[in-house]
Amino acid sequence: MLAYVASLHQKGTHPATWPFDYEWEDLGPGYVYGNAFGHWDVVHEIIDVLPSYPEHALHQLLNDIKNQEPNGLLPGSIYMPGGLSKRDSVTWNKTTQGHPPLWPLAVQDYVRLTKDSAVIRTFYTPLIRQIAWFENNRKAEGEGFFYNDILLKKWESGVDEGIRFDEVAKGPLACVDATSHVYALYQIAAQWARQLGLDARYYEKRATDLRTFIQTGLYVPADGMFYDSWAVKDPALRNLPFESMWPVVTGAATPAQANQYIDKYLLNKTVFLTDHPIATVGRRDPKFELRMWRGPAWNSMAYWAARGCLHYGRKDAAKIILEKALDDSAKQFKRTGTIWEFYNPLGGKPEDVKRKPNTKYNTPCRDYLGHNPLIEMARLYDSIK
Repeated sequence: MLAYVASLHQKGTHPATWPFDYEWEDLGPGYVYGNAFGHWDVVHEIIDVLPSYPEHALHQLLNDIKNQEPNGLLPGSIYMPGGLSKRDSVTWNKTTQGHPPLWPLAVQDYVRLTKDSAVIRTFYTPLIRQIAWFENNRKAEGEGFFYNDILLKKWESGVDEGIRFDEVAKGPLACVDATSHVYALYQIAAQWARQLGLDARYYEKRATDLRTFIQTGLYVPADGMFYDSWAVKDPALRNLPFESMWPVVTGAATPAQANQYIDKYLLNKTVFLTDHPIATVGRRDPKFELRMWRGPAWNSMAYWAARGCLHYGRKDAAKIILEKALDDSAKQFKRTGTIWEFYNPLGGKPEDVKRKPNTKYNTPCRDYLGHNPLIEMARLYDSIK
């Protein structure tokens, strides 16, 4: 299976062409919307190839920041010619839709592995500009940040048709994922500023402010659960979406909060620890269904959950999550000979899981790489088993 994933990386890598300066990697040859670069898919691909091909990983990071808008917006998916869509031109959204800003975490991984801290100078300014874009365009009422899912349902968060936005009224309200992601940006900006001999005080303060807000304003102690701001205020709007894990992944949660969350939710078979973890909606949630982002398991999210567990010293939890995800992925690969966009959380066939019933693409994509950092998941598992 891992050899096949490596071959998908190879097949999905194209020569440098506009708008990229370096060879670029697509989301996988089976992506129904054709050749595309970016969103959080490319971050998973970068992390997956980093130990084997650090130069290629660096080139994808440089490609990712290449088309940053003057206002700091980093585009979501850049749609390229070719692939199943047979598109003949390059298009992307330059105004209303960004993507989850996980790329600085991949830069951190690159520096940690290669010791090439000089690249921080290249990535520092794009990071600061993206923070400014979030502050100017995604600042929530009061404190925190939001994704435009709540306003436009453009699925900027990467979670198409996520359950969190089914009932909530439109408004600039703090989202637990966006707020946690921007918290990570502040943390990394402060670190890079110090390394570059620059003033880090603003980013340190904002990181502290957001951490406090996440631990208090986006947390319900009685549930031991992180929620979006509207669900904290209204118990009727509380569900069990996997996005609640991001305070743990980014290190914003207190150790006590993180350990309770891991034990009560990530390791709970009635919530996220399904046969193929992690379920994107808790198994016992009334909104759980075998439909894209409303229950099915994405290997990338199992990976981030495992990283969150390791951040708090929970090797036991990370091992369980990774082992179950890798085992079922291998089982389905042996049966079908392909890597699936997402998986049946109950251990059944991915073919039986719905994608988008209102479109002609209603089954998970085959040969999909963007959410399958399986090589890195296996490395991580080997390091802790």
